[in-house]
Amino acid sequence: MAGRATTASATGARLRLNVAYSSWDLIWSHVHRILVINLGIAAANLPLLAALQLHHHPWRHPLLFGPLLLLTGPSLAAAFAYLDEAGGSGQPPVRAYFRAYARLFRPALLASSPYLLAAGVAVADVVMLRTTPLGPPLVPMAAVVAVLALLSHVVSLAHVARHGIVARGAFLLVPFAVVRHWFLTLVNLVLLSAGLLLVNQAPLLGLAVLPGCVLSVLWHNCRSMPLLTPPPG
Repeated sequence: MAGRATTASATGARLRLNVAYSSWDLIWSHVHRILVINLGIAAANLPLLAALQLHHHPWRHPLLFGPLLLLTGPSLAAAFAYLDEAGGSGQPPVRAYFRAYARLFRPALLASSPYLLAAGVAVADVVMLRTTPLGPPLVPMAAVVAVLALLSHVVSLAHVARHGIVARGAFLLVPFAVVRHWFLTLVNLVLLSAGLLLVNQAPLLGLAVLPGCVLSVLWHNCRSMPLLTPPPG
């Protein structure tokens, strides 16, 4: 009996897990990156958040929300650039996010405009055609175009964040990469849909937790989609 007790105690001692300092440092680095991204996105999109508080049906005010949605591009590109700078376990300061925002503002707008325009036109077609005789054949096509444009928008911003430019031919190659890497695209779509749904249900809690977590996974997925290399020089 004593032998069994000794064996059990020894087994219990072996089962105790002590988290090493490096593991805690890795966990805190991840949490730090998530908090910085959430703070940066919230600060960069304060006009959009304020407009959403005033108008609960943004699709009825396209002239107001169109430019505000376009301004989300630089904030997402800055988040991807911040993750690139952080690498595997780094902790860049908060100002690194806003430096990336200022540096990537123009190329991110250039990359965002065609995709958001295509998505907006496709969504408008869905709204206008859904009650017409042409709705059944055309609405699903327009919906696919809208989803493809939004997902291509995210991938293009990740590319801009990594290279700092809008490469020539990106507007054709990015949708091709999105379709070719369909599994990663499906994961991105599920994450974005779930994130938007949760933020819609609990805005404050969702915005405080979800953007950084979702964008971290999207960043890894987009890095797995080889697209273009920046021109030499």
